[in-house]
Amino acid sequence: MNIGIIGSGSLGSNVARALARKGLSATISNQRGPASLAPLVAELGPTIHAGTAAQAASADIVLVAVRWTDLGAALGGLPVWNGRIVIDGTNPVEFLDPDSPDAKDPCNPLAAYGIKAIDVGGRSSSEVFQTLVPGARVVKALNHLDVNVLAQPEVSGGQRVQFYSGDDAAAKTEVRKILEAIGYFPVDLGSLAVGGRLAELPFGPLSATNFIKL
Repeated sequence: MNIGIIGSGSLGSNVARALARKGLSATISNQRGPASLAPLVAELGPTIHAGTAAQAASADIVLVAVRWTDLGAALGGLPVWNGRIVIDGTNPVEFLDPDSPDAKDPCNPLAAYGIKAIDVGGRSSSEVFQTLVPGARVVKALNHLDVNVLAQPEVSGGQRVQFYSGDDAAAKTEVRKILEAIGYFPVDLGSLAVGGRLAELPFGPLSATNFIKL
């Protein structure tokens, strides 16, 4: 299985770091093009390669690691998915400009954290995400922890718990293998409709919960 990463922000780059530390290969991409990723791939070593979004999306397993508001632009014009596995690492939140009125909105309980929730119409965010990658087998994972800890899956003598969910058993098995290879302790939360809601930021009851398996 080869791995592609669409998005090189904190989520994508820290997952790439975690892969690189275990000698696992991946192609990482962003909207600015491969040349902009030269410093990152130089840092991470020979197993992580820069590519275009189309090249990353052609991998057997693809992590989508972009902001919710950028999904349309990031996923438009990519190759047909044809049953490939897509890991949904997104959350339905909008990041606020600290100088904007939204950042000071007293009706937004998340304003102090620089975000606001996006209404996804009562569905889990992955059910919405699934409509943007027709033909893909979607697994929700790598979204519930602070992105800054993703590069350290093994800590305090144990393994960080990484939740995942999906509707395709075979796809979940492959994602579980990757999570285990990185060093996480994977925990299956069931279907996208159930597990996706449990772990998605900002209001999922398991979101931002940093369990360690000793």
